[in-house]
Amino acid sequence: MSGDGQMMPRVDPAGQPYPRLQPEADWRSELDGLAYAVLRRGATEPPWSADLPAPSAHVTYSCRACGLDLFTSGERFDSHCGWPAFYRPLAGDRVVELTDRSLGMVRTEVRCAGCGSHLGHVFAGEGYATPTDLRYCINGVCLRPAD
Repeated sequence: MSGDGQMMPRVDPAGQPYPRLQPEADWRSELDGLAYAVLRRGATEPPWSADLPAPSAHVTYSCRACGLDLFTSGERFDSHCGWPAFYRPLAGDRVVELTDRSLGMVRTEVRCAGCGSHLGHVFAGEGYATPTDLRYCINGVCLRPAD
């Protein structure tokens, strides 16, 4: 699900259960309103609202829902789009990418491989001078600096 108000699925695209499963009521009690809406319902936070350390700080960013390390500041860049941008995840198995046909367009949704929570979208071929030519446009509310 992405952007259509449905709950996140309990299995990944290969049909395997996500490692961290729990009832939606537990997610709702653990996450504040905006974090729950974005992570578990596929909403999008307002641009430029992320409260994250500056891209120059050496930080590993974890999923706010389950704590899985997802991205590092070394792969973060300023795309001027209003959301934190990365050119690759920490490791390929940290995120799941799915086709998202919501909102009348086709995009690639990015979810946490640990709990299936919605993180944002990945875009290719936008002309950013990054090693991968990818922009993982991630909602800042989905991330927290790793402990």
